[in-house]
Amino acid sequence: MTEPRLAAHGLHRMFAAEAGVRGIDLTVARGEIHAMVGLNGAGKTTLMRLLLGMLRPDSGVTRIDGHDIRTAPADIWARVGQLVDHPLAYGDLDTRTNLMLAARLHAVPRCQVTKSVERIIAELDLGRYACVRARTLSQGNRQRLGLAAALLHDPTVIVLDEPTNALDPAAVILIRETLLRRAGAGAGILVSSHHLDEVARVADRITVVNRGTVIGALDPHGVDIERGFFNLVHADNKRHDDRPAA
Repeated sequence: MTEPRLAAHGLHRMFAAEAGVRGIDLTVARGEIHAMVGLNGAGKTTLMRLLLGMLRPDSGVTRIDGHDIRTAPADIWARVGQLVDHPLAYGDLDTRTNLMLAARLHAVPRCQVTKSVERIIAELDLGRYACVRARTLSQGNRQRLGLAAALLHDPTVIVLDEPTNALDPAAVILIRETLLRRAGAGAGILVSSHHLDEVARVADRITVVNRGTVIGALDPHGVDIERGFFNLVHADNKRHDDRPAA
């Protein structure tokens, strides 16, 4: 049986005021785009940080292609591309130079760096900004730079937190096509978003998270997934509100 590209089992990490994630199981298969949706504060970003080893769980384990991330070798991590929180770039360096550095950090062979950088610049239509310093880019173009840095090494595990944040409609279409193409080539992709209509265009599965737990799933091809989403969240909130006080 083929291992999932990404798998979490019983991930649990709590903070003050009952914030965090509670015993989450989640998988992303090869060739799958798995979308995770929830209101602000639902735990989506915390979960992604746990999946990527940016946070240590109180309990539970994450595996990339079957390898426990606590002991996974460097070549396993080289297969991962991620953009969580804000895109990171050196403000005084231009777009092309930032991507050159990202390629080296992702262990792209020196002889392939230029080719990889020019290819992702073309793929995400960054050519006109290639010589523009990152600090002068608009928020949307800085987001595209961050996505380019996450994808230029052709990762097989892709984790993106609100990837279309601040993007104009043309850039949203570019990212949509890029993710579909990479999933078609066998990558496993996890995206979080609050744009239900957009994730429904690309997702094979949609998981709903609320108050740090998985509370259900939505059919990407459903007639009214927005109503389904709010029904799930409302029912979960009501269950919490109806619990007897401790």
